[in-house]
Amino acid sequence: MELILRLYALPYNPDYPIICFDERPCFLIGNTVQGLDMEPGKVAKENYEYTKNGSACVLAAIEPLSGKRLAHVRRQRTRKEFTLFMKDLAKNYPDAIKIIVILDNLNTHEFGSFYKWLLADEAAHLAQRFEFVYTPKKASWLNMIEIEFSALSRQCLNRRIPTINQLAKEVFAYFKERNDQGITIKWQFTQSLARQKLNRHYEKVNPLNLIYK
Repeated sequence: MELILRLYALPYNPDYPIICFDERPCFLIGNTVQGLDMEPGKVAKENYEYTKNGSACVLAAIEPLSGKRLAHVRRQRTRKEFTLFMKDLAKNYPDAIKIIVILDNLNTHEFGSFYKWLLADEAAHLAQRFEFVYTPKKASWLNMIEIEFSALSRQCLNRRIPTINQLAKEVFAYFKERNDQGITIKWQFTQSLARQKLNRHYEKVNPLNLIYK
């Protein structure tokens, strides 16, 4: 946790961009009965019956200090999709010395995924572009992409979307608008605050950490 908080406190450095990445599953839901469109003085209505059309996944990354975003919409979230996303992410930072990616501990989130789908030389070259920093277990809130996914859910995914093509259209339009506006994230939870608010965990590791209360 402290490593991630120290990274968040660093000033912007294009040579070492700090990127937050994660994936969000989405269910594809269609209408069995067509709803009623919105009219003056009346809200739109939809029938309670629906059809399940499978699922998809949104893979997304954000550079909090610049507001730069990238999104993919895929049927699955396997090692292949992870590798393809990281290839695309690397292309967006051609001049970076090292791209620092904060992500969770999902078993596909490792350099080994690159070797599964790419030739060894290409996989090694891609791996050298990145440094992966993993969030602690049960601490996905430390990853700022969760803030972006929360906004995506409220503004874009809070309705029935029946097909992956429509999902992609909606998601890409959302991310384009956010990119064009350059919406950044200002992280407020610092290392010093962590030592105060989560002191019981520090004290459990070392009783001398009681001084931070």
